[in-house]
Amino acid sequence: MVLVNHPDLIEQVLVTDNKLYIKHYVLRLLTPILGNGLVTSDGSLWLRQRRMIQPAFARQRIESYAAVMVAHTQRLLADWRDGQTRDLLIDMMHLALGIVSKTLLDVDAGEQYREVAAAIDMILEDFDHRFQSVLPPPFWLPTPGNRRLHKAVARLDVIIGEIIRQRRAKHGDRGDLLSSLVEARDDEDQTGMTDRQLRDEVMTLFLAGHETTANVLSWTWYLLATHPEIEARLLDELHAVLGNRQPTLADVPCLTFTEQILKESMRLYPPAYTFGREATTEVELGGYRFPAGTTVLVSPYTTQRDPRFFDRPDEFDPGRWSAGRLPDHPKYAYFPFGGGPRGCIGNSFAMLEATLVLATIAPRFRLTLLPDRPVVPRASVTLRPKGGVHCLVNARIG
Repeated sequence: MVLVNHPDLIEQVLVTDNKLYIKHYVLRLLTPILGNGLVTSDGSLWLRQRRMIQPAFARQRIESYAAVMVAHTQRLLADWRDGQTRDLLIDMMHLALGIVSKTLLDVDAGEQYREVAAAIDMILEDFDHRFQSVLPPPFWLPTPGNRRLHKAVARLDVIIGEIIRQRRAKHGDRGDLLSSLVEARDDEDQTGMTDRQLRDEVMTLFLAGHETTANVLSWTWYLLATHPEIEARLLDELHAVLGNRQPTLADVPCLTFTEQILKESMRLYPPAYTFGREATTEVELGGYRFPAGTTVLVSPYTTQRDPRFFDRPDEFDPGRWSAGRLPDHPKYAYFPFGGGPRGCIGNSFAMLEATLVLATIAPRFRLTLLPDRPVVPRASVTLRPKGGVHCLVNARIG
């Protein structure tokens, strides 16, 4: 394994020489669950799927989900009570899952949603255990954990399969992402996706589409709770832009400091803290040659805290992203969404969601960390706050 930590070499791996690498074998181990979705596939299959999925993430479509994002956040807050203790990680996971369920499948609260949520929780729990295990059991081994996993995946397959059949029968675009994927056609041969391809992409978007955003939000709440002066500036901006109303899509361009907070949160605690590529041929990096099969790791967490590229790199300073203070660093000194052809397809969706959630919750509740529940990073499939983010929530007056 080789860790590459200079932006120029990171760009070489992710962009310039990207065709010399495939996804790391750890991700390919997830194929029995995710199938051949964007995260696990490679080569011509990946390229075809990426081409077909890209229009589903066009700006106009993503922006149409703003009202859904705010509505689901308001629904979450309806359960919050002044003086209550809550785990923000769990809340953000449930919120992000609700949003992705509605925007991806048009599945709202109800029995079907609860089944989806339970199955996704089970799959993520298995991901976590499998990732941490020195010798994870093969998927075919009939262990109790594998049996629970297969049951959860099978139930989710049934639900997703039925929704796919409904979309095919009704034709037309209902506004959700799945409708767009059903209608998508490859530019080269005008064929669409099979039911299996649709299932694999839906499963991938489900898992990737809520785990990462929930972590970004959880770390952001932690940072705001430990930096009251930054929280005060955020509230000033939200009051100036929103007054006492809920945020809308039209407000997002005006929420510049809110965006800077999120960018700085992802600099310090990027969900995809490290990821790898596997060389398919001999490669040259930084004057060294490495044989085919070498794992090349890049780490947003490491590079984004490097004092060569960021002043006071361990400090939470959203103002570093303001127009007058933009860091003078190489492009790939900051890459929380990856980069190159395989950069995160949902980055615009994630930023819009995180901005609107922050703008909806912050004016209504003050969050105070519990002193006996320290928050520390846990390097798992993503960078999670170990044990959650336990806070006392207090309703703001006025």
